[in-house]
Amino acid sequence: MESSAQRRVEAIYRHLLLPREPNSVLHPVSLKGEEVNNGEAEAVVIGGMVLDIHATPSIPANPRTTTPGKVRYALGGVARNVADCMSKLGTKPFMISAVGLDMAGNLLLEHWKSAGLSTEGIRKQQDIGTPVVCNILDVSGELAAAVASVEAIEKFLTPEWIRQFKYNICSAPILMVDANLNPPALEACCQIAAESNIPVWFEPVSVAKSRRIASVTKYVSIASPNEDELIAMANALTCANAFPPLERGNKYSTESLFQKLKPAIWVLLEKGIRIVVVTLGSDGAFLCSRGPSFMRAVLERIKPHGSSRQFYKIVTSSCPPHWYGATNLERDSHLFAVHFPALPVSVVRLTGAGDCLVGGMLASICAGLNVMQSAAVGIAAAKASVEAETNVPIAFSLANIADDARAVYSAGKVVFNQSML
Repeated sequence: MESSAQRRVEAIYRHLLLPREPNSVLHPVSLKGEEVNNGEAEAVVIGGMVLDIHATPSIPANPRTTTPGKVRYALGGVARNVADCMSKLGTKPFMISAVGLDMAGNLLLEHWKSAGLSTEGIRKQQDIGTPVVCNILDVSGELAAAVASVEAIEKFLTPEWIRQFKYNICSAPILMVDANLNPPALEACCQIAAESNIPVWFEPVSVAKSRRIASVTKYVSIASPNEDELIAMANALTCANAFPPLERGNKYSTESLFQKLKPAIWVLLEKGIRIVVVTLGSDGAFLCSRGPSFMRAVLERIKPHGSSRQFYKIVTSSCPPHWYGATNLERDSHLFAVHFPALPVSVVRLTGAGDCLVGGMLASICAGLNVMQSAAVGIAAAKASVEAETNVPIAFSLANIADDARAVYSAGKVVFNQSML
């Protein structure tokens, strides 16, 4: 186990050794004991690495008794799932997290090493209890209940630990943070990114934790809530409970669902978030901004990785860069929203779908694809996740991802393109 003093010395050495032009995203990031990654900066992902325990009953469960079924371990955690998905789509993210030197931590670290990903940013200590979540699913694979023991993320993923990797963040094409971080840690990494104008993607994680957006809104470029998280975030940002949750059991059309969510979406955009990706599960996703130029502005500084050229070519051949529904009509009070549908799928497990949607979008953005193309890839990656036993598929077929992305891309539809005044 590394001592705190040793880590600090090595961090200082790294900062002295490396060039210090924070506005460049093309300087190599030298990792301890590793090869420089082709001179290319890596996306940075900060948040939880978790061992998931999935319990799926074979028959509807009854309370206060055992039910026959299957229990499986799965490598999880929102940030870990996102980073794992990105890696399997050709982007090698730099992960900042915390795990213990226990069975769960060893499982997570061994997988990370086997994937050729750096563990330098992962805090590893004997006194850390690796985060574990026990998911109780229903017979259809939907989450019925869960117990989470993830306090180690808030306790050990501290601003001090994150600041050791300031150069990695300032050199990154994009930073993704998940709301498992406590507010001081969220603020610390967002402030570091802001120093070099690095776009920040905020992943809300849960309804309760999504409210942490309030302390970092001014730094966030992209947010990816589901419907319930969106409502919670809008209420947190307005310091009121003006937005009621959606009524469960109702089946909304795409247009009526958007109309119900539109006021909450507009709150996030008015507060300065450039792009809001509302994930809708089996209904796909809404991609919202104040217009296409707002979407483009977020991505202007992101330079594609050479290692992602094949991915870029395959997707671009399926999804031409100029989406047919794009518009240049936009003002400060303008709202532009596109719906991309989900695809028919044979459901095995739903727990990693949202994370793979985000991971697919981030990998696509890092490869140089635009936001519309990236959303289509994200939904294609989510489909592959739903059909796998693990949170993130063992491997992706790029040909299948491109074919599915084409179907999503061509079915995209503008659902709103008007002034909000």
